[in-house]
Amino acid sequence: MASLSSVSLSASSSETSIFPSTNRKLAVLPTAVRTFPGQTIKKTRTRMIYVAHVQPPDVNRPHSSIRSTSFNVEGTRNTTSLDEEVKVDASGMEVSIKLPLPLFETQSSSTDAETYDSASLSIAVIGATGLLARTKIFPALFALYYSGHLPEKFVIYGYSRKNLTEEDLRAIIAPTLSCRIDLQENCEEKMDAFLKRIFYLNGGYDNREGMSNLNTLMEEAEGKFGANRIFYLSVPEEALIDVASSLAEKAQTQRGWNRVIIEKPFGLGSFSSHQLTTSLLSNFEEKQLYRIDHLLGRNTIENLAVLRFSNLVFMPLWNRSYIHNIQITFSEELGVQTSARYPNGYGILGDVVHSHIFQTVSLLAMEPPVTLDGEDIRYEKVKVLKSIRKLESSDVILGHYEADSGSNFRDKNNPMPTYFGAVLYVDNARWDGVPFLIKAGRGLKKNRVEIRIQFRRVPGNLYHKDGEHMQNLDTNELILRDVPDEAILVRINNKIPGLGMNLEASELNLLYKDKYNVEITDSYEQLLHDVIDGDNHLFMRSDEVEAAWNILSPVLSELDNNNVTLERYNFGSKGPDKAANLWAKHGVQWLAD
Repeated sequence: MASLSSVSLSASSSETSIFPSTNRKLAVLPTAVRTFPGQTIKKTRTRMIYVAHVQPPDVNRPHSSIRSTSFNVEGTRNTTSLDEEVKVDASGMEVSIKLPLPLFETQSSSTDAETYDSASLSIAVIGATGLLARTKIFPALFALYYSGHLPEKFVIYGYSRKNLTEEDLRAIIAPTLSCRIDLQENCEEKMDAFLKRIFYLNGGYDNREGMSNLNTLMEEAEGKFGANRIFYLSVPEEALIDVASSLAEKAQTQRGWNRVIIEKPFGLGSFSSHQLTTSLLSNFEEKQLYRIDHLLGRNTIENLAVLRFSNLVFMPLWNRSYIHNIQITFSEELGVQTSARYPNGYGILGDVVHSHIFQTVSLLAMEPPVTLDGEDIRYEKVKVLKSIRKLESSDVILGHYEADSGSNFRDKNNPMPTYFGAVLYVDNARWDGVPFLIKAGRGLKKNRVEIRIQFRRVPGNLYHKDGEHMQNLDTNELILRDVPDEAILVRINNKIPGLGMNLEASELNLLYKDKYNVEITDSYEQLLHDVIDGDNHLFMRSDEVEAAWNILSPVLSELDNNNVTLERYNFGSKGPDKAANLWAKHGVQWLAD
């Protein structure tokens, strides 16, 4: 089992006689106390607690007592204590046995009442040596620590099957940490302090035993007061059920809340997703589960509800009477290896469309929630997903880019989809007849992630004919751009200065990098902050996961039966040529092209 850092204390050798009749004395021995690294401990007093004996003491009989030493932790108001059972055997030798020391014990008040602020937080990263943990999870936790968004009493545990020491794990993590441009003060000191809060446990290949050992390590640090725990399961899909059930059985605290973060994929289709959900809900309550998709932690997604429900100018326009179509683009230049995570060949459908795209649609189309509580928002989102019309094969285009590398191939004759184009319809009163156009692809010409809301044309165009000049008005647009250069754009028609009535389309531009002198937080940082706060509105609930797979089921079935021909497109192009025909079929020109 991993050990916590220690600091030696030199205690005075004051002596106290326990048994006066024997004239035997016990010395207060020097001890080692486990503490938070970087904290200084100062002994304040030593007290002896005696054990009463019914019979008079006998020199030749073993005796014992409990010695409790209290310490102040400098830099905090916390007090902790070290308890030792001191035994004297028949030969007169003293044996000191240390009892477990809590890192978080507080005695600042006379009451034992627990509060959220006083509870400690233990964060366990399961799969701590993996690429995701090294490059995203630990850097995001450090960013939260540096900006003061982690509680004072926290410890991070790395858990994997590798035979490492704590110093080994810290050495792996250290190069991935950095301070944001706008936060540089005492950066190195903060890094050192953060790394000393990280401990490591080799869980071995028996998950139940490993989780039991993790629980013991956590309890040793937490003491007897309030304790909350977060478990980030950064593990392969095939290991998830066993790890989660072992955790539920062996590692949950009984003195606070437990929250479990689950990475994609959320199943590999409707059937496997149902199996996974059934297993998870047999071990946890729904409110404990946080299914994370880093693409949903982007500021643009967070801003959707703010734009819709805090700006009167948009609220009456957000319906079929004023909006002609909505275009959602997820375009990446590079190809990404997804075959390891989606071995069934679903590629971008499982990696991007199932979660990110459908969650974006639901946030755009949902009715106003009763409150901003996560559950109220998720109830509205799932209603949208259940209202999406069954996808017809004629309204879907699947493609695969052609490049020198065959990294995305499951085999030579059956490549994975790297492009998904589709037209969705939400069959409810607000959105009846409004097409939601989806373009999600990799290996495309540009990096672009944006939402483009195109409004209907102005009826009775007064400027259609001005003297001898014909003028067509451009439609108004609201563009929410995430990549490149996060921005909110409003396209309007405007008169060009000068004589005559000449119009052109202009953009009102809110460019974040110009307006706000801060570095945009990483999406993992945002989502981990939400987990700590208990805000679950950007995390998919079980019924949302099921509804999203149901939308894709007809397409997945066609893929499984090899009834779909993937449209080939050149790496670095706009995508399959047939996509333009699909947009035109629904009366839309893809303006981003």
